[in-house]
Amino acid sequence: MGLFIYQALSKDGKKLSGTVDAPTPEAARDWVIKNGMYPITVSTTSTPGVQLSGFKRILSYLSSVSVKDKILFTKQLAVLLKAGVPLLQAVELLIEQFSGKLRTILISVKDDLREGKSLAEALSKYPKVFDNIYIQLVRAGEATGKLETILERLTEYMERRQEVMKRVKGALTYPLIQLGVVVVVVIALLTFVVPNLVSTFASQKMELPLSTRILLGMSDFLLSYSTFLIIGVVLLYLAFRWWKSTPSGARTIDVIKLKIPVVRFFARMGAVVQFSRTLGMLVESGVNLAEALDIVVKVIDNRVLADALREARDKIIKQGKIAEYLRQTNIFPPIAIYLINTGEQTGQLDFMLLTIAKTYEDDLAEYSNTLSALLGPIMLLVMGVVVGFVVLSIIQPILGQTQAFNI
Repeated sequence: MGLFIYQALSKDGKKLSGTVDAPTPEAARDWVIKNGMYPITVSTTSTPGVQLSGFKRILSYLSSVSVKDKILFTKQLAVLLKAGVPLLQAVELLIEQFSGKLRTILISVKDDLREGKSLAEALSKYPKVFDNIYIQLVRAGEATGKLETILERLTEYMERRQEVMKRVKGALTYPLIQLGVVVVVVIALLTFVVPNLVSTFASQKMELPLSTRILLGMSDFLLSYSTFLIIGVVLLYLAFRWWKSTPSGARTIDVIKLKIPVVRFFARMGAVVQFSRTLGMLVESGVNLAEALDIVVKVIDNRVLADALREARDKIIKQGKIAEYLRQTNIFPPIAIYLINTGEQTGQLDFMLLTIAKTYEDDLAEYSNTLSALLGPIMLLVMGVVVGFVVLSIIQPILGQTQAFNI
């Protein structure tokens, strides 16, 4: 198979161009004609006139596939399969809907399907795009003949996970922006405004208030050591990034997250949601419990919580008592343990796990909205206090000088 570039005329005489994946130039020309166009030229991407396209293909291969594109691909593939379109034809249709790396991947997937490989096998060649959960669920869907249903579940899973992550990040983004504004304003005042007042205060030998002396000291320190401060901040940031990338550093950060009240709630509830939804989907799709637990443990972001669940996983695989050993992790709330135990007893474990995931996703969303609503006014208050202190420290000696002049 090769990628061909065509130039053609449409029925109304407009000049069109594009690409088509075909085994030979003749097949590419036939495709152009079948799509209601009159071919002018059909050439491979390696011909002299189209080296830029080859360069673009390299760039597209090096680029990443966004979560949004992956969700769109999964959703559209589910719709086509549900409408009765054969898998190979569905993938061929979707190739024209995407560009960049995902288009390159889909062309490869189509070729693998033509060679008789399964969709899971074809997608497993790209683990950085389609993770283990995705592959396992697709494999289960192909084995049970319910691929379109599994793809719908995957779409919902990715959409809800993306939404929760957006809400959690959104709860902290606006306050961090406000904090950044405070820092920029204070630095600007200390760098440009305060130094101009120093000479005035010094020439008049005024007795300055304590707040003004503190402000002048901060300004002098900032101006005298600005180069060292910038270098120091950059080095600290790089050192932190390196330390965070090491196993011990990453684990230490995860331990700290579990000690900070608000962050601890998001870490624990996030783990509960990830565990419950992923395990529920895998069990519902027919993946055996041992393999499903192996996959689920790798999904958890926090290493401390993942280790606790990994220990519970080993005990569950040996004895099959899910609720009992999940209780020992001290991660899951009592109501979640009760629902999981009920699911085990009634044979509805997958339903109960998905119910738990939905419940705590809603709790996370509500909590993040509340946190965002609370942090906004708090950061405004902090901004007002900091900027107010700076302004007051500048105005006090000026007012004192004016009063003395009037007297």
